[in-house]
Amino acid sequence: MKRFLMLLALPVLLGAASASGTPVPSPANVHAANAWFRYLLPNLPAGGYITLTNSGDTTTRLVKASSPACGALMLHKSENDGGTSMMVMMKSITIPAHGQVSFAEGGYHLMCMQPKMKVGDKVSMVLGFDDGDNLLLMVPVYGPGGPASQ
Repeated sequence: MKRFLMLLALPVLLGAASASGTPVPSPANVHAANAWFRYLLPNLPAGGYITLTNSGDTTTRLVKASSPACGALMLHKSENDGGTSMMVMMKSITIPAHGQVSFAEGGYHLMCMQPKMKVGDKVSMVLGFDDGDNLLLMVPVYGPGGPASQ
């Protein structure tokens, strides 16, 4: 019965989520803006980008992400080690009190393995925080040029 009620509530939650990048508050005082996925090809990972702002008085941590449009959705960071670029999987990403973290090329990003999306789609994504709160978003999918190319 509980699962059935959750399924009934999903369209309402999805309707309340932002598709335009407008900030959407979560119970964790974290607001998301400018979320989007970069889709290249079905056999290549898609990159997820977003800006997270913590309006609360305490630091919070992003600890997980998921999307039905991804076989797996992981927290990553691009790093340069002595001239060699590499991606490192992150267990969590800290968002300081009254601070902001941007997921962008060359830094933090979401890595969508086995993407099940296409350019023009809007896909759901859930971000999970260390206090157990979740933030549900509807995220537009762009091609290699990102939102600027649209």
